[in-house]
Amino acid sequence: MVILVCSVFTYIVPSGEYERETKKIGSLTRTVVKPGTYLQMEKHISAESIIIGEESEDKATPVSFFGFLSSIPRGMEAAADIIFFIFIIGGVFGILQRTGTIMASIQKLLDVFGHKAEVMVIILMIVVAVGSSTLGMGEEFIPLIPLFLIVSKKLGYDRVFGLAIVMLAMEVGFSAATTNPFTVQIAQGIAEVPLNSGLELRLIFFLITITIAVIYLLRYGAKIKKDPSKSIMPDDDFSIEHFSFEKVEFKKEHMFIILIGVLLFGLIIFAVQKFGWWMSEMAGGFLLIGIASIIISKIPINEAAKSFVKGMEEMIVAAMVVGFAKGVQVVLEDGQILDTIIFSAAGTLQNFHQFVAAGGMLVFQTTLNFFIPSGSGQAAVTMPLMAPLSDLLGITRQTAVLAFTCGDGFSNMVIPTSGLLMAVLSLAKIPYTKWVKFVLPLFLIMMFLSFIFLGIAVLINY
Repeated sequence: MVILVCSVFTYIVPSGEYERETKKIGSLTRTVVKPGTYLQMEKHISAESIIIGEESEDKATPVSFFGFLSSIPRGMEAAADIIFFIFIIGGVFGILQRTGTIMASIQKLLDVFGHKAEVMVIILMIVVAVGSSTLGMGEEFIPLIPLFLIVSKKLGYDRVFGLAIVMLAMEVGFSAATTNPFTVQIAQGIAEVPLNSGLELRLIFFLITITIAVIYLLRYGAKIKKDPSKSIMPDDDFSIEHFSFEKVEFKKEHMFIILIGVLLFGLIIFAVQKFGWWMSEMAGGFLLIGIASIIISKIPINEAAKSFVKGMEEMIVAAMVVGFAKGVQVVLEDGQILDTIIFSAAGTLQNFHQFVAAGGMLVFQTTLNFFIPSGSGQAAVTMPLMAPLSDLLGITRQTAVLAFTCGDGFSNMVIPTSGLLMAVLSLAKIPYTKWVKFVLPLFLIMMFLSFIFLGIAVLINY
């Protein structure tokens, strides 16, 4: 339905485009827009263009009926790297499950923190949030979702609580970014400000937001433990029958698998930062973890293959949803109205006071994230415009970067076009509407804090 509505918009919203150029920012190459080059285009509409599509050299063509239908497979094609990344880590998780490492580790974890659930939740959330804030980790946490669902079940919480341990910490960390290379560093590189500068204010913002997120989740957990009927999903039996709950002794081989896994995972993250690795390379790294686990555990190769396939099967819906979400951006680009939306918003912000304009940047970036749910992608499209616009408004470019990271990040908690969000909700078997009911109050709190900190940034000439 979202793709259909956006397709209709291509007939209503004026079409236009910016000129673009390719720039190398750190280890990543991005295609960015050139400010001041927006040109509105006349639309070409005919019976043929409406039904099957018809190209025109000097005119924009709205999305046809078949263009709307094909946007879904084309979205899957465009998101193929993420889709196959999800499949690979699902398969590796299946292998780890077969070796008994996961259940043995959970039992050990519960033995240590079984009576200190709050302490365990706090530690886990801080670790996840730091990884997202500093290294930009996001998709890397998908393999942990089943693990935290099991932990949540064992501790007497619901499935929303289990997913939230990872998702709230990840989204808050990614939004309140300190050195995130995919948002902060790319945005600062495009805005031509020193990389990783302005860290002090962002660090304070991170500490406050993660503290609020932890308190928010712990309060929810305490409430449903006292009265399970107050759960967001009170009628859910929290069945995760595809995981084994038999007591598994923690053996030396499990420790070796964990140590090798952690070491390889650390090397993957290092390579992402140092060598510009992306989904394919990361998937290869996770595949190596699976191979190492097979060798250490000495499970038969045919059993490992069956476990790998079973793990991939659990990810089918989650992976496909990513492609559907990508279809939104496909139709906006086909109809050439995405640049028009950006151009109009940038022009509107010039008419407001500094404080209001800074908040307007936040609203704009938040809204745009619905259409471009990609941190680095959104930075490449908007920062070439927001940076010079901030100069005209008397706002520092550092403030424009802060508006971008907050707007791009926090909305990922709620937007249905976020492939990552829809994938993990599918994996955790949580309806989107239930998740929004749970997370919306926290999202509003985070947006309010973002407005406050942007006001501070303007006040101190950040």
